Amino acid sequence: MTDFEWQKVEPLIPKPKSNRGRKRKHSIRDILNAIFYIIRAGCAWRMLPHDLPPWKTVYHYFRLWRKDGTWAHINAALRTELREAEGRDPQPSAAILDSQSVKTTSTKGVRGYDAGKKVKGRKRHILVDTLGLLLMIVVHTADIQDRDGAKLVLEKAKSLFPRLRLIWADGGYAGQLIDWVMATCNWILEIVKRDPDIKGFQVLPRRWVVERTFGWLTHYRRLSKDYEVLVETSEAMVYAAATRMMLRRLDRSQAASP
Repeated sequence: MTDFEWQKVEPLIPKPKSNRGRKRKHSIRDILNAIFYIIRAGCAWRMLPHDLPPWKTVYHYFRLWRKDGTWAHINAALRTELREAEGRDPQPSAAILDSQSVKTTSTKGVRGYDAGKKVKGRKRHILVDTLGLLLMIVVHTADIQDRDGAKLVLEKAKSLFPRLRLIWADGGYAGQLIDWVMATCNWILEIVKRDPDIKGFQVLPRRWVVERTFGWLTHYRRLSKDYEVLVETSEAMVYAAATRMMLRRLDRSQAASP
C-alpha cells in the first residue's frame, strides 16, 4: 500500500481492546500487505514470502476481521468515500444483482452442482451500485437457483441501504421474485432482457456494470476458484479484494486531482 492508501484504511482497523498481553511484533500495515498479496497472487497461506509477517499471524488477523465484520465495515466506509469523490450521494438509490458460479477444489466445505452452467462448486451472489462498487455478497452452493439465492442477498441488504429503490437483474430473476422483492424490501426489481433479434454477444443496459465487477474480481487469483472451507471466508476474500480495488482507485483519483 502507498502512504495515502494506508492513511485511508488505518482508522478503519479495530484497535486492541486492552494494553495487556504481548506487544505486537508486526505492524498492521505489513499484515494488510500480506493479505492483499495472498489474494492477488493466489498462493496458499503457508507460501507467503519471508519478507512478510509469518503466515499464522497474517491468517489470524484475516480470520479475526472476518468474524467481527471488519472487512464489510471497511468496504462500506471506502465505498461511501469513493461515491462522494465521484459526486454521488453516499447511499445508492439503484443497484444491480447477479451471480457467478465458480469451481471449488478438494478443500472441505459445502458445494453443489449448477446444471445450467455445468459447474460443481459455489455461487457468488453480489449486489453492486451503479459504479460497480460492492454493496453485498453472499456465497452459497451452486445448486441453489438464482431466484432463491437473490433472496439471501436482498434480505441481508434491506436494512443497510435506506435510499435503495430500484434493482436491475437478468431474466433468471423474473417471475415471483419481483413480487417478493416489493413485498419484503419495498424495492422495484426490473428485469433487463436480451433483444431476441440480435444474435451473439450484446451489451445489456445496466447489466454490464455487474459483469464488469466480476471482471475486476478475476484479477485476483485467489478468487479464480473457491479455495475456502467456509463460505464466510469466501465472502471475506471478496470484501478484501474490493477493499484493495477501492484503495487503488482513491489513490489514483487523489494523484490525478490538481
